[in-house]
Amino acid sequence: MTNSGDRRARASQKRRRLTAAAARVLHAQGTERTTLADIAREADVPVGNVYYHFRTKDELVRAALTEHRAHLDGLTGRLDRLPGPRARLKGLVEEWIAQRETAARHGCPTGTLAVELGKRADGTLEGEAGAVIRHLLDWAAEQFRALRLPAPDDLALTLVSAYQGMSLLANALRDPDVMSREGARLLHWLDSLQPADG
Repeated sequence: MTNSGDRRARASQKRRRLTAAAARVLHAQGTERTTLADIAREADVPVGNVYYHFRTKDELVRAALTEHRAHLDGLTGRLDRLPGPRARLKGLVEEWIAQRETAARHGCPTGTLAVELGKRADGTLEGEAGAVIRHLLDWAAEQFRALRLPAPDDLALTLVSAYQGMSLLANALRDPDVMSREGARLLHWLDSLQPADG
């Protein structure tokens, strides 16, 4: 690899570290309290390097949303390898339950960011946060459709709304057990759903 190729590879790795750090710090602190220096510290890079890759905090927020989408794609990709749609949906809920400590500390990464961005006067980026949630809704609806259940889009909305609600309450109450209890209820609900034709 040439020197310029080495430099490009290092720059790409640094940008990737900054993106992952942005996702973590913005989830933990929110957009208003997070500074570019916080993200540089989390990524273990000089703060000047942040400005080289991202000129504004909004660019970092956009990168964090890209990170959330990549995480969701990785998760649904793993779930898609499970033997059927009900197992995939239950695997999703089990993943939510496994993240109960994080939810109790900070809420849902994408949901809390979407709420925060929705309150901004300029309205920038809120649609991009919504697009990540829409992707999850579409994936869930596809699973309900494969189960031949009526109103698969409505069922997906019920499922994702339940997740957002239990994440919010776990965070507000600082109680990870909310995720465990409500997750168990969702698993039971998924088991109870039967196609209209039997």
